[in-house]
Amino acid sequence: MFFIILNFTLSGALFVVAMMTFNKVSTPREVVFASLPFLFALHQFTQGFVWLGMYGLIGPRPLELAEGIFVFYAQGLLQFLIPLSLWLIEPAGIRRKLIGILMVIGGILTAYTLYGLAIEPTSVYVKNHILVYVNDWTDKLWVGGLYVLTTCGALLLSRSIAIQLFGLLNLIFLILVYLFIPYGLTSIWCLYAAAVSVLLYFYFVERRIDFLKVLKKKEVDFNTKLEKELTTLKHRYPKLREKWQRHFSMDRLGSDHLNR
Repeated sequence: MFFIILNFTLSGALFVVAMMTFNKVSTPREVVFASLPFLFALHQFTQGFVWLGMYGLIGPRPLELAEGIFVFYAQGLLQFLIPLSLWLIEPAGIRRKLIGILMVIGGILTAYTLYGLAIEPTSVYVKNHILVYVNDWTDKLWVGGLYVLTTCGALLLSRSIAIQLFGLLNLIFLILVYLFIPYGLTSIWCLYAAAVSVLLYFYFVERRIDFLKVLKKKEVDFNTKLEKELTTLKHRYPKLREKWQRHFSMDRLGSDHLNR
């Protein structure tokens, strides 16, 4: 029962983070990236139903639907969705081109895995209190290698420190799980990735800080140029200010006299 509570609780917490992330979106290109915490929330919500099925609390059909949704997202979509979301928000340059290459590889891998998941049944069972998802089509070393390359690789290529940290933490944890609990790689890693996806929110915080720095720099540059221009005018036309002040004073006195 522990994992049922954990999955549903994590899903609710991620939903709150997702709403906060959506509020920070400023351009259409950020929508896919901002959707990741929300998708992770739905993903963990789905795994909660898988656990319910393992305890016999829901019927075979709902269980089959829940495990199908979970595996299709975890093994079939993430390898394309993550590099796509990063390619959309990354500024032009070599990093964006490399992420674009990973996005193409991820797209091909997604087509391959989705086809396999559709024709090859996935079995789910519990081992040492961990959900184990097994599909002969995707259970290949080269598939796993390309999966890690397109997901973690794209995250590490980002300019954002928050996104790089998210990718690094995922890569380290994935290696640890693969070494010590390889049978739980899909369920445990997805659970961890969902938990640390809160870091994606800080991309928008980081971007806001950068925006304010640029704004402040422009303000300083403008004030410097303005001060320089005023100093130049004062030196070139020393009497101009006094002339306009006298002219303004006379106009004001005349206006006051007419009003009387």
